[in-house]
Amino acid sequence: MRVTEKGQVTIPKNVRRKLGIVPGSEVEFSLQDDVAILRPASPQDGDREVADFMDHIRRHKGSMDLGGMTGDEFFKLLRD
Repeated sequence: MRVTEKGQVTIPKNVRRKLGIVPGSEVEFSLQDDVAILRPASPQDGDREVADFMDHIRRHKGSMDLGGMTGDEFFKLLRD
């Protein structure tokens, strides 16, 4: 893993999922001897669920058969 000039690193997807880190999540770093530790700053109960839901949506994007309805027609049907 490489550190950018701004001191940024990319948190691997499997680590983000395990920790429930999603875009906008607050994280904190701490040091224990010579080891840097990353953890969610204030655990949000829903963060992991949101990440799982978004992964589910991405995996199934475009796979729903609306029977010829447009997206707008489908959402109108849901609202009515």
